[in-house]
Amino acid sequence: MALIQEIDYGTPASKAEKRVTLTIDGQKVSVPEGTSIMRAAMELNNEIPKLCATDSVEAYGSCRLCLVEIEGRNGTPASCTTPVADGIVVKTQTPRLKQLRKGVMELYISDHPLDCLTCSANGDCELQDMAGVVGLREVRYGYEGDNHIVSKKDESNPYFTYDPAKCIVCSRCVRACEEVQGTFG
Repeated sequence: MALIQEIDYGTPASKAEKRVTLTIDGQKVSVPEGTSIMRAAMELNNEIPKLCATDSVEAYGSCRLCLVEIEGRNGTPASCTTPVADGIVVKTQTPRLKQLRKGVMELYISDHPLDCLTCSANGDCELQDMAGVVGLREVRYGYEGDNHIVSKKDESNPYFTYDPAKCIVCSRCVRACEEVQGTFG
C-alpha cells in the first residue's frame, strides 16, 4: 500500500477572483491575484527550492532558498513572499541564483551536525533533499567558532523533542502552533 503524495505548493492559495498572467522560465501562467510566485511556479510543476515554506502556513521568507529574479527589478526576492503581478517575467534557474542558493545552503550545513547516516530523518529530510537540489557536495566552512552543534536537546514536552543542533530557525513549527493549532492566541 502506498501513501498518497500531496503536492506542497509552498504557500496558501489566494482566494481572489481576479486573475493575473505572468511568465515563469518562459512559460505563461494565469493565477489568482495575490498568489505567490512560488505557488504560481508550482502550478507549472516548477518546484523552487525551499525550507521554510509550506502551503499550510503563511509565507515567512526566512530560509532564502527560494530566491528568484524578476526582469526589470533589482535584487533577488523570496518567491514565497513575493506576490505575482500582471506581465512580470520571472526566472527561477540562473547561474546567479544557483550560486546564491548553494551559498545559503552551505551556511545552514556549516551549523548542522553531520550525522545524516545515523539520523532518524535520513532519507526523509528536507535539509538533505535541498542540499542535493542546490548541488551542495562540500562545505568550505569549518565547525570552529560559535554554533549550535553541541546544544542539548529539550525533551521536556511529552509530544515533541526540540533539538537546537538541528534547528535552522525557519519558524515553521512556531507558525504551525500559532496558525494551525491556535495555541498562542
